[in-house]
Amino acid sequence: MTFNPHNPTAAKGRRSGFTLVEVLAALLFLAIVIPVALQGLRVASMAGEVGQRKMIAARIGNKVLNELKVMNQLQGTSQTGVVQDRGISYRWSVKSQPWTEDTLSQMTMATLTISFTAQGRNYDVHLSTLLQPPQI
Repeated sequence: MTFNPHNPTAAKGRRSGFTLVEVLAALLFLAIVIPVALQGLRVASMAGEVGQRKMIAARIGNKVLNELKVMNQLQGTSQTGVVQDRGISYRWSVKSQPWTEDTLSQMTMATLTISFTAQGRNYDVHLSTLLQPPQI
């Protein structure tokens, strides 16, 4: 079939493209999808950052608990400190209290709380251990 400029119906079948309604519908769809996708990326980024910092906080807490246990400093008073890791401050505090689950054992429960900030919000990780009573 050849193009005939004098016959507009023959040329109409060969034209292709999107109508204004189709373009507007596509733009509306993108206006809805893009903010939702960006919010999803932000949430995923925050979850990844918080998860990584919680892992570091647990590692630091385990190290601090082990050091205090070896130095026999977990009994009695509460202690605090700050550990820097990759430019981020992890504040920790230890509190010891009698373990009330088993009254016969007279064990002490030491709880270490590590606090840190991720994307403007505060988070805590808690680690606990049981200590035998001092041997006389």
